[in-house]
Amino acid sequence: QVQVVESGEGLVQAGGSLRLSCAVSGRILSINAMAWYRQAPGKQREWVARVTGGGWTNYADSVKGRFTISRDNAKNTVYLQMNSLESEDTAVYYCNADVLRLGRSTGENYWGQGTQVTVSS
Repeated sequence: QVQVVESGEGLVQAGGSLRLSCAVSGRILSINAMAWYRQAPGKQREWVARVTGGGWTNYADSVKGRFTISRDNAKNTVYLQMNSLESEDTAVYYCNADVLRLGRSTGENYWGQGTQVTVSS
């Protein structure tokens, strides 16, 4: 099986920074794209940022210039550095990974359990 575990939960003041981590483990052959999503209270889950296996990144307009996604392939880990945080960034942040498991020929999509980010104004 595959486990996806986020960390970095926190409460910060507006304008502050926080770094989230997401480690993927299990019987993994490779990981293609890794992404972060978030879900604010009463809202639908939305995509935040994505990094491909080759390191290409893209971002939602709402976080562009403030958030940076990166990955460490040796550790099967993806990070989300969040700067200049705003109250609107308050949400549960979820990690998503496209994983090719050992013995499989196609990738499968996995989600973490989510980690809470709260930004106080």
